[in-house]
Amino acid sequence: MDSRMQKPFQLYDFDLTLHLDDYFSDHGKKDLLIDLSIGSQVDYLSSASKYFKDTVILKVRDRDFVEMKTLVDTGKPYVQKEGNSEYKDEKQKPAIQSVLKSDLEKENMTEPITLPPADAVISAGLLDVISKDEKDYKRYLRKFLRLLKTGGHLLLFGALNATYIKVGEEKLNVLKYNEDIVRKALTGEGFTIQDQIKTVENSLTNSESMIFIACYKKK
Repeated sequence: MDSRMQKPFQLYDFDLTLHLDDYFSDHGKKDLLIDLSIGSQVDYLSSASKYFKDTVILKVRDRDFVEMKTLVDTGKPYVQKEGNSEYKDEKQKPAIQSVLKSDLEKENMTEPITLPPADAVISAGLLDVISKDEKDYKRYLRKFLRLLKTGGHLLLFGALNATYIKVGEEKLNVLKYNEDIVRKALTGEGFTIQDQIKTVENSLTNSESMIFIACYKKK
């Protein structure tokens, strides 16, 4: 695999598809999933079409947007597993509706397009990279909350007590925070935490551990 196309969830050594089953398999097919992550791969969305009618990918960084938009617009494979760059089953292909450039500093981050409220938002590593301090982290979480329907889920991945993460060839500085900070930020901004998993450190970051938190919008 091209190192520039490093999939974000390799950073977390975590199989998201197992947890999509946990949170969405018993509730019928949902309308919309929004992905707001760092990088330009969507391997982890390979099973999303089982649970969501549409998937919209939002990219904050220009580089990620251009790479992801090119992949989708040219119809190139989205998933690369063990050297195989094609789907063996077309049903696995994510129902990606669009890739949009996002500006989190705007009231409507996808202006001039207005998205309907989503059933779920997935975010991996983005808050770590774009937040300069805890105030920023909370402010961006508040914007994530506005993307969701009442009862909608946020699946959040981050690096605890890290100072950098590697995304492909890039080494990106990140906000250093601990587990208590992220949990308090989530509950303080209106999320109810359902589940939390911590995994061991890995070579793509100097974090003490990675964290996955599943939560939902209370109101």
